Amino acid sequence: MEYPSRVEIDLGAVAANVRWIKARVGGAAVMAVVKANAYGHGAPAVAAVALRNGAEMLAVANLAEAQELRAVGIGAPILLMSHLPLSALGDAVDLDLSVSVFDQGFARQCVSRFGGASAGLKVHLKVDTGMGRLGVAPGIAVDLCRQLRESPGIQLEGLYTHFATADDDPAFMREQLRSFRRILARLREGGTVVKYVHAANSAALLTNSESCFNVVRPGIMLYGLEPMPASGAARHLRPAMAWKTRIAQVKTLPPGSSVGYSQAYRTRGAETIAVAPVGYADGLRRAPFTWREVLIRGQRAPLAGRVSMEKITINVSHIPGAGAGDEVVLLGRQGEDCLSADEIAGWIGSNNYEVVCSIAPLAPRVYLNG
Repeated sequence: MEYPSRVEIDLGAVAANVRWIKARVGGAAVMAVVKANAYGHGAPAVAAVALRNGAEMLAVANLAEAQELRAVGIGAPILLMSHLPLSALGDAVDLDLSVSVFDQGFARQCVSRFGGASAGLKVHLKVDTGMGRLGVAPGIAVDLCRQLRESPGIQLEGLYTHFATADDDPAFMREQLRSFRRILARLREGGTVVKYVHAANSAALLTNSESCFNVVRPGIMLYGLEPMPASGAARHLRPAMAWKTRIAQVKTLPPGSSVGYSQAYRTRGAETIAVAPVGYADGLRRAPFTWREVLIRGQRAPLAGRVSMEKITINVSHIPGAGAGDEVVLLGRQGEDCLSADEIAGWIGSNNYEVVCSIAPLAPRVYLNG
């Protein structure tokens, strides 16, 4: 049975975005971030396209995401960037994954369990230089690197950090970068060379080339979206996602009619109201702020009343002939107009990341230009 809305993914846009990123960062390897189902775009399809167009590595959040990629035959290097239970480390080895070590106790457990010569556990040490989330303190990073390198069954493959303000506070980003560089200098002084060094997310690779090292970790840019307002990247990137449904019913209501729960909206005159089968269960935010408009027949039409679990009501009084079966664009282009993730983010008081990530996984992803 067909789901009442669908998400269209332009894989040609993803391919073009990856090629542009690769050209921009020169010799640095591209680690494509495909966590959260590739920001809602579908990780297996996006990962495959990214790897064909210049990405050399992938990054995910957890083991389940990595297992999905391995299950479809993706053999590229994959980094798990978030928490992994100690009990699952064996699975990471079996799947040839790289694991993030971000805690001194976890590092000791890895050494204790996988220090033998045959284990083959690949790790990237994550340093907290100012994000305040996962990561070891800079003061112990060098000693932990040494401990990991001295364990025959552990391959210290990478060292990385994550910027908290690459999109809005370059001064603090530079402070984080200096902290990270001090660790690298101390490692070099001690004769330790780490294969992969990475720090730059999408915003950082746009704003500070010194942060790129020999690997970069683009996320939101893969999908054609800017990591920060007015970055200048928009003219080079192509948004990959569109979200669409269709009108289920159209009716004309007399003046003073209530529409939706709690009579939150009343018609001011005779108004033509369209009902579309999509709502907050599908990821169309209900509160405190929601979508303001959709596109129907190439025109903007405002929502009327509250968003329901799987329905919205739309004022189409100004769109002659609007009827059941007409396409409704919730995100993306129709005719000469476009509802961008950035515009919608402004409506709901969030960012473009949340707009694309929040669309329900049940809505089928339809891949175009693959």
